[in-house]
Amino acid sequence: MRTTAGPIPARVTPPSEPLPTLRYLRTVVRNPLEAWPEAIYRRPTYRRRFLGEDTLFVMEPDLVKRVLIDEPERFRKSEMMLRLLEPALGSGLLNAHGDHWRRQRRVVAPVFRPERIRSFVPAMMAAGARAADRLAALSDHAEVSISHEMMRTTFEVVAETILNGADRLDIPAVEQAIGDYLGGTGWVVAWAQLGMPKGFPFPGSRRVARARNYLRRITGEMVAARRSGTPRDDLVQALIDARDEETGEAITDGEIVDNLLTFIAAGHETTALALTWTLYLLSLHPDVEARALAEIEAVGRGRGLTPDAIEELGYCRQVVQEALRLYPAAPSLLRTPVAPAEIGGEMVDEKTSMFIPIYSIHRHQGLWDDPDRFDPDRFLPEAAKARHRLAYLPFGGGPRVCIGMQFSLLETVAILAELLPRARFVPPAETPVPVAQVTLRPRGGMRMRVARRAEAPARAA
Repeated sequence: MRTTAGPIPARVTPPSEPLPTLRYLRTVVRNPLEAWPEAIYRRPTYRRRFLGEDTLFVMEPDLVKRVLIDEPERFRKSEMMLRLLEPALGSGLLNAHGDHWRRQRRVVAPVFRPERIRSFVPAMMAAGARAADRLAALSDHAEVSISHEMMRTTFEVVAETILNGADRLDIPAVEQAIGDYLGGTGWVVAWAQLGMPKGFPFPGSRRVARARNYLRRITGEMVAARRSGTPRDDLVQALIDARDEETGEAITDGEIVDNLLTFIAAGHETTALALTWTLYLLSLHPDVEARALAEIEAVGRGRGLTPDAIEELGYCRQVVQEALRLYPAAPSLLRTPVAPAEIGGEMVDEKTSMFIPIYSIHRHQGLWDDPDRFDPDRFLPEAAKARHRLAYLPFGGGPRVCIGMQFSLLETVAILAELLPRARFVPPAETPVPVAQVTLRPRGGMRMRVARRAEAPARAA
């Protein structure tokens, strides 16, 4: 059953011709996606020169495979991405290279084993049920910030699972700090393209610095408290107990803070955005919503879902996967070659910025049929098998694919399965604008009216 044609979801309209320098910089500060050229939605590669600096956009999946999978050590994270993330996240798993990255990946990997992730499902469902309770307590058709609700919900999951005991953190304050920090993204990108030195001030840079300092301080305090407290079975303890295989040395508190912040900031933020955009898309497509609800009812057999049943929600998972195609939480990857190389007939060197524009790859005219249409059936097993695996990159690819990918997908489906039977989401009054601030956020949040459904069956034991 193919999705019927519905409203075209919110999208970024690319410029049809190069922008003048000042307009380009203003656009980058406001929303880097709006400065991406139209050609990257239809060509395999595209080279752009700005103020003497070269940028190569790489969209062809075989070329993406070479960069991310075949030769990952030859194409490293770019200086621009490190400028964006290092001040807050340091040299944790997201930013580290080489042996430093491999050591940290080994330490963190046990927390994300499939059996461990499945043990977190009850906490995921409980957080979703609390969110449904909060929405049900509102007056019918009340308007609410869905993006804020989803941020709160996914933070609760992080606090109760991989950061056992982090529930004492001030969730609204952490959410505000993450938003303030990411709010400086456009300026950091613009300053990097102008060749400004690291740390050069920009409008709002003090607010960004306060946010960074706050996040690192509260995370450091959490680590210090845990070192003097009772050991617990979670990511914090795994990092505290970790030892280098060759030297036997423990990792430093600074490294622990770097990695915890990566999972606090990146982990809950990306899943919350996946939920936010999924609920928006379902509000536009009642036929898809009806199929998802029917599956939840059928799998729950009218008695409510058990944690073990969440993995049976295949269509709900397809809905989430298609939402991540249209609105990938991480809209781009940035790489720089460590030595001169040829990519798709284009020469690149250490001074070339290489963009893998996930947002445009997911809407590329040569890779997807009717790419702006919302159609979860694209992710039926036979359809996915027929497609190049690197035409779809919501969690990156290669050895550095997001370690929390399965955690995030399972969490999104579990929370969605709690929300949909109890709440119907009405499309926002104004079409939301996707903005790239490291993650893909709706500008100004996502405010939607929520209508009550009949109470869902109690969750089975």
